[in-house]
Amino acid sequence: MIVKSRLTKVLGPFVGKRKTAVARLVVRPGTGKIFINNQPLEYFGNELVRAKILTPLYFNEKFWKSHDFDVKVRGGGVVAIADAVSFAIARALASKSEAVKQRIKEYNRVLLAGDPRQAEPKKPNRYSARRFKQKSYR
Repeated sequence: MIVKSRLTKVLGPFVGKRKTAVARLVVRPGTGKIFINNQPLEYFGNELVRAKILTPLYFNEKFWKSHDFDVKVRGGGVVAIADAVSFAIARALASKSEAVKQRIKEYNRVLLAGDPRQAEPKKPNRYSARRFKQKSYR
């Protein structure tokens, strides 16, 4: 019975994407802990990356301190993962309050809309996406 009542308060899943990183977030009542792939946030990346993840949480600190954030991430590098997680957290906060959604949108619209930039694919008969072979006619 206790487990059943706790499951009704679960919010999510919220999805954030950046490059090839995909973050799936589930929000549960708790004490403000953030887990990325079952690891506490303190073990992830460096200070700048952690600050990037925490950015949307400062818009609603009361919600942050009363909920736990469990994120599962696949693909991408460290910074792309951080962006994907912050997108997912911003979407979770925006779903709870329209006022918070407006404040996030005023701060940085990309946190809710996502970042459409992708790596350009490699072209055939070239070394990279852009570089042509050099030719010398001498």
